[in-house]
Amino acid sequence: MSKILNDKSEFENDILKSNLPAMVDFFATWCGPCKMLSPVIDEIATEMEGKAVIAKVDSDQLGELCADYSIKLLPTLVFFKDGKEVDRIVGMADKEDIIAKLNSLA
Repeated sequence: MSKILNDKSEFENDILKSNLPAMVDFFATWCGPCKMLSPVIDEIATEMEGKAVIAKVDSDQLGELCADYSIKLLPTLVFFKDGKEVDRIVGMADKEDIIAKLNSLA
């Protein structure tokens, strides 16, 4: 199960300071595609445990963080390595593509 980040300090500690590659799913509870992608993200979190950090940010709860990363469409998956954004996927994505992108960051 992926972790929902509740504030900017959690984001900094869990994502930006992580020694592992990280992916953040920026979502909203009212977003249909986000709801379809959510179980896929949870599967990836389980499969990638110990190899990557997988987290979620509710755009309605942390709008400031969304603004910091110019999140304009949901869902948006943002990939981080060594505390820096290295890639993103906007919209729906296949599980295999997401895992491949995470593995390329290892």
